[in-house]
Amino acid sequence: MTAAAGWAKAGRKIRKGAWNMASVDIGMSVRESKLTCPQCNHQSVEVMPTNACVFFHECAACGALLKPKEGDCCVFCSYGSVPCPPIQQQGRSCCGH
Repeated sequence: MTAAAGWAKAGRKIRKGAWNMASVDIGMSVRESKLTCPQCNHQSVEVMPTNACVFFHECAACGALLKPKEGDCCVFCSYGSVPCPPIQQQGRSCCGH
């Protein structure tokens, strides 16, 4: 069984294009996410904390301050290629959003 099939079988949501199959391990969260700045489209690969939400991220290219979109718990859930580890593991954020 592929990792994606295992995640789907476990009832976890998979966002199209969000998973690097080499990085997915069933039962463990993906720690890296590619953030895309909504202002300039600059992309940077960032390591996500496993036990906290990241509310702000400054774009290295244009200096824009990224903030979570309404309804998202962190910048990774709003602008990342992979949702944050608490969402991956529990389906909900660690900060209650």
